[in-house]
Amino acid sequence: MFRKIRVDTHLRRLIGCTSIPHGSEAAIGKMNGGGQMKTPRRMLDESWKKDIVLFLSSQTISLFGSSLVQYAIMWYITLTTKSGIMMTIYIVCGFVPTLFLSPLAGVWADRFDRKKLIALSDGMIAIATLLLVVLFFMGYEAIWLLMVISAIRAVGTGIQTPAVGAILPQIVPGEALTKVNGINNTLQAFIMFVSPIVSAAMLTMASMEMIFLVDVVTAAIAIAILMLFVHVRPVRKEAEEEAKTGGYLDDLLQGFRFIKHHAFLKEFFLFFALFYVLMAPAAFLTPLQVTRSFGDEVWRLTAIELAFSIGMMLGGVIIAAWGGFANKIHTMTFASLIMGFFTLCLGVVPFFWIYLCVVAFFGIAMPIFNTPTTVLLQEKIEETYLGRVYGVYGMISTSMMPIGMLIFGPLADVWKIERLLFVTGLLIVVLAFCLGRNKALLESGKPLLKEEKNPSGA
Repeated sequence: MFRKIRVDTHLRRLIGCTSIPHGSEAAIGKMNGGGQMKTPRRMLDESWKKDIVLFLSSQTISLFGSSLVQYAIMWYITLTTKSGIMMTIYIVCGFVPTLFLSPLAGVWADRFDRKKLIALSDGMIAIATLLLVVLFFMGYEAIWLLMVISAIRAVGTGIQTPAVGAILPQIVPGEALTKVNGINNTLQAFIMFVSPIVSAAMLTMASMEMIFLVDVVTAAIAIAILMLFVHVRPVRKEAEEEAKTGGYLDDLLQGFRFIKHHAFLKEFFLFFALFYVLMAPAAFLTPLQVTRSFGDEVWRLTAIELAFSIGMMLGGVIIAAWGGFANKIHTMTFASLIMGFFTLCLGVVPFFWIYLCVVAFFGIAMPIFNTPTTVLLQEKIEETYLGRVYGVYGMISTSMMPIGMLIFGPLADVWKIERLLFVTGLLIVVLAFCLGRNKALLESGKPLLKEEKNPSGA
């Protein structure tokens, strides 16, 4: 269920472009808490709305095709092998490349054109999938081919994720970032909702090759829209030169030093590392809990997936319309408290229909948590470092929940899963209170001054 948590996203996504030359660029720089010069953001004219609609459309189309293939491969391996070991290998192939590539991909996102990187990663995934189509048509349907393709797709995701996160501020003016990220979360939740339904329907009516071809076609459409129609403001020339002053290793180490000496990033990432570890039982053990406590009918597992996706769609709409509290850390704290409380509730509710309601409320809280997180990084981090920061963020989000499973997975065979959910929910509530009282993080969460949002005075 909550394994879809991508806080970004993006594993997938979620949770992020070219040149909008309109408006003037003010020569203001405001020192942030870490002593780095903050890049001023321009007020863009109304043309940015067309660009962001096209950009989000291209990413949604691409995500839809990728999700279809992801579910199809997962179910094909499950039905063909009926092996837990093979599913474990598939999961490892799907996250290990992203884990190790994310920091280096962050360097690329700061060095190169982010729009081209997104298109390149989509194209690489599409070519690998097309090769798989050809091999399947020729009769080569070995499981190891699916593992290799999954690893290649994970490499593409690892390249794309920092670029997608870093590119949005090049398209969207600062005051609209919360609304746009909220809309993006809603679109991703909708894709999560429809993808398993469509994939299951296609498996009954079409061959695996045809499902793979859908991903190739959607990737081609997404790349065409992105490269031909989306206009992205380029990174400042001086910033671009600064990002290319050393070798790749130098840039990578410089990014880690930036995080180490930044006023809030160290504590920000520490919070997320602990948060993701504590989220592991809710992310991975709830399907097992449902089969043990409520019944092993397939409809129950489907119901919790749908309840979570519906909740995420509602949460995306809420945060896009509301915008959250003025201080983004207050919004994150509020959402963390909700998630901790409902994780605790998952361990005590006696009836399945109440369980589904709890799952839906948890889903509502996810975009309310993810959106200010994304916007905070986009607003506060210099664009020359934004890709590398997103790379490290992606590495943390990819690795911490599997690490949590190394702790809670074995415990699930000793303790009831309900007890694990109750304890981790309580700890998430405590962690949320710590987040809300952290002075450095609260300072970073304050809204930008008017001149920072609109330095040109337009």
